[in-house]
Amino acid sequence: MQITTIGIDLAKNVFQVHGANEHGKPILRKQLRRDQVVVFFSNMPPCLTGMEACGGAHHWARKLEALGHDVKLIAPQFVKPYVKSNKNDVADAEAICEAVSRPTMRFVPIKNIEQQSVLALHRARQGFVKARTAQANQIRGLLAEFGLVIPQGIAYIAKRVPELIEDATLPLTGVFRILINRLLEHLKLLDKQVDELEAQIKDWHKNSEMSRRLERIPGIGPITASAMTATIGDAKNFTNGRQLAAWLGLVPRQNSSGGKSTLLGMSKRGDAYLRTLLIHGARSVIYRANQRAETHAWLFKLINRRNANVAAVALANKTARIIWAMLVHNRDFNPIFKADRASV
Repeated sequence: MQITTIGIDLAKNVFQVHGANEHGKPILRKQLRRDQVVVFFSNMPPCLTGMEACGGAHHWARKLEALGHDVKLIAPQFVKPYVKSNKNDVADAEAICEAVSRPTMRFVPIKNIEQQSVLALHRARQGFVKARTAQANQIRGLLAEFGLVIPQGIAYIAKRVPELIEDATLPLTGVFRILINRLLEHLKLLDKQVDELEAQIKDWHKNSEMSRRLERIPGIGPITASAMTATIGDAKNFTNGRQLAAWLGLVPRQNSSGGKSTLLGMSKRGDAYLRTLLIHGARSVIYRANQRAETHAWLFKLINRRNANVAAVALANKTARIIWAMLVHNRDFNPIFKADRASV
């Protein structure tokens, strides 16, 4: 019987393949090495192929799509319920094959090379930002051991620390002064790396029409706009803006039963980096809204009614829906836009 569905358990070198026919009956269990995967699938008739969205998944998805296969990526948490008994490569491949055939299964959009490239810049920048913050905190901590306290804000490190190190009246040893200078040089290097990567991201942003459109939304700059454009790709993968907001984890978790709805904090599903960018952007919009005090505005009423953090998440949710509408309908941002309910 012909294989119609295949599940692949990806790995670095050894891949497990599970194939089933149109009735779901297993007819193939095979282990492949990395260099055998393309040869094996090039000799297979086109079929529905599923794999977990993990390291290398987008690369293999593009490879197999080029061979004519219909490839679907599944989030690992959606595969786990289909794993029978003990976990191993064979059971995982079978679970993926079962999950990909479910009619209500949700899939991860496959990214192209350009999307992955710009997102790599974002991930590298994020790593340097974390390292820079850690280095600044280390310098603060070491100086605090000697009774030297630096004001809040990373900018004060570069301003105040060199003055303290050069102050001969302070009871600091030569070894400690040399150490702090070395840490300061490392901090400057990290700062330079962040600036260079930001410049590359902004260059990509300038060449992307859709990313420039998203920048017009309040609370979104080049970093957020480029990250959203590259991550979402084709927004038509989402039925509506609510799905995109839920995919980003900007909706409440539920613990409802017996007809009683219980809403908890936000779900925090999806990409934490995108969610963080949207929420930080929302905080900046809220700060400006408090300054203007437009009493008739939706946001100002929300701020007065709810906690500032709740308001920031609500505004980030609304921004995500606006992004979906702009990407799907190919529109420019219009702050006074009202949907035509008759056409919905």
